[in-house]
Amino acid sequence: MTEKKARIAVLVSGGGTNLQALIDAQGSVIRHGEIVLVIANKAEAYALTRAENANIETAVVLKKDCGSQLAFEDRIIDLLTAHNIDLIVLAGFMAILSEHFTSKYPKRIINVHPALIPSFCGKGYYGLYVHEAALAYGVKVTGATVHFVNEIPDGGEIILQKAVSVRANDTPESLQKRVMQQAEWKILPKAVELVSKSIIKES
Repeated sequence: MTEKKARIAVLVSGGGTNLQALIDAQGSVIRHGEIVLVIANKAEAYALTRAENANIETAVVLKKDCGSQLAFEDRIIDLLTAHNIDLIVLAGFMAILSEHFTSKYPKRIINVHPALIPSFCGKGYYGLYVHEAALAYGVKVTGATVHFVNEIPDGGEIILQKAVSVRANDTPESLQKRVMQQAEWKILPKAVELVSKSIIKES
């Protein structure tokens, strides 16, 4: 009898480096969950290629084709339902999800944010903007946070955090790379395993 695993969907928009970290962690760090679906909101997202290379089913949902935020979210919900998804991971997903979506999955959506929440988070803080703000402020330590997702951007309960030192000669790009390598790629798989394990225990 095969051990039951939480069925995971990863939502992506770009290159998919965090998705790759999750794929690479399957079977080692992530033992109680399995990525069964990758959904992108951009047709050209390289993350789709990473998923296909790992034999993971993919789907593309474009907001412009759906006509409204509500229809866009409903299309994603339909896909998640069809695949019996237990856990949703936002890995560089550049679309805000409304309460219409998030309220359907309490404590079942997680996101990785490239700063130590509550610093440099919330509306407008994504991608390089986060690291630009950290450098402009002069912080000596930054990092990454994995948190549950609710209707408030970066507002859900924190699951894991990891600190990364800021260097004197850092640029937003060099800091972004180090936060990814030293924090995001480490704590995201760990958080996915923690939540997957608790989902399996509940089921």
